[in-house]
Amino acid sequence: MTKQRENQRENWSARSGFILAAIGSAVGLGNIWRFPYVTYENGGGAFLIPYLIALFTAGLPLLFLDYAIGHKYRGAPPTAYKRVAKPMESVGWWQVMVTLAIGVYYASVLSWAGSYIFLSWGQKWGEDTEAFFFNTYLQTGEGLAFGFVPHLFFGLLVVWAVTMFILYGGIKKGVEVANKIFIPLLIVLFTILVIQALRLPGATIGLDALFTPNWAAMANYKVWLAAYGHIFFSLSVGFGIMLTYASYLKPKSNVTGSGVVVGLANSSFELLAGIGVFAALGFMAQSAGVEFKEVVSGGIGLAFIAFPKLISSLGAGADLFGFLFFTSLVVAGITSMVSILQVPISAFQDKLGWSRKKSVTIIAGGSAVVSILLFSTHSAIKFVDIIDHFANNIGIVFGALLSIVMITWFKRSKLPELEQHVNAISSIQLGQGWRFMMTVVTPLTLLVAFVLSLIALITTGYGDYPVFMQLIFGWGIVLMFILGALALSRLKDRQ
Repeated sequence: MTKQRENQRENWSARSGFILAAIGSAVGLGNIWRFPYVTYENGGGAFLIPYLIALFTAGLPLLFLDYAIGHKYRGAPPTAYKRVAKPMESVGWWQVMVTLAIGVYYASVLSWAGSYIFLSWGQKWGEDTEAFFFNTYLQTGEGLAFGFVPHLFFGLLVVWAVTMFILYGGIKKGVEVANKIFIPLLIVLFTILVIQALRLPGATIGLDALFTPNWAAMANYKVWLAAYGHIFFSLSVGFGIMLTYASYLKPKSNVTGSGVVVGLANSSFELLAGIGVFAALGFMAQSAGVEFKEVVSGGIGLAFIAFPKLISSLGAGADLFGFLFFTSLVVAGITSMVSILQVPISAFQDKLGWSRKKSVTIIAGGSAVVSILLFSTHSAIKFVDIIDHFANNIGIVFGALLSIVMITWFKRSKLPELEQHVNAISSIQLGQGWRFMMTVVTPLTLLVAFVLSLIALITTGYGDYPVFMQLIFGWGIVLMFILGALALSRLKDRQ
């Protein structure tokens, strides 16, 4: 990239725009349906201790590293890493390939949540929410079924149209404006939802289940791995998003101050989500007269099976509760979706000199076509589940591990340079503690998580899916990351 093109790089209009966008990326579907369940499964209230330790010893330090690289080297992952060390460009392209894979399936889940906003009015899913979701709505077929499902097609079309509209607006007029609207809207919607949930009879049952500490769990290494693993995913660190967003900051920006605000805002929303979700599940357990453990779930099961069942039992307030919950999912998801696609869009602008319009059209438009073709079929839920698991547990973790190890172990002189860059412009100063976390704690934690995931996938596979399906949509996706990273790093830059 020439100096002229670097100087023409877009900027956030203000630091507040960057912070809102970073919060928008961090706060996504996982905060609402993953954090409460992970907390419950790993010691309840006791889990909050390793969670907070992970936030301050790995989450925020890694966030600062992403911000430092993006801000100092002014580029998306491939360009920024190449400026750290030429061989690292392929690591950046690995991260770009991961974001492309995530964006393709993430749109599908958003389209489901959007459909459920309308299905909430009158609880059109009926009494058997599980059968409705899998059989009536998704129309899931046996094995590998590519039959066309029209309403899934139109839902995806809307999600991609909204996403591309925002991305066409650029950093200031698109991404920043969207987050200034959606983040306050999300906070208002979800706060109302939590207040409504806390007023339900039986809410305390859920809160007791969430916050009652199981101190013995803290002696289990898996609980600590769960805490560190969740923090990495939750903050959107280690796979290019925060690095890319930081590259649009103005030269003198309070990098660490912004990071602390983003980290604490993300964790605060997770806590709010945990209170709202578990209060509602407590009501559900009391209404059904069953043990709490029989109604608790996480992920897609919570959003599209447990919560619709809960909404149906609310009587007069059911429609409003359903509207608030599913609209919150959509709003949280859209801001994350935009941040995910911004990484490859920015990367190709940097590498090939494409205009914003051309990059959005080719990258987001191409992703939309693949997304619509795959996820408008009877196998949509299977594709989402498999690709999500491999992209997160192999793609994100390995990409983050590679980037940290190459900088802190093999290019050790770069860490003090990044520290000096950040300290010159930031309110919170980095020092020996940060270097220790980046050199020892974070890479070792990621290494353990990656090795355990790899062993599990090789020895037992994932879920009950046929081997051929895991090979194509699981290991095939990993192969795509490798080939994409190698091929794209060999493309010649267009000046």
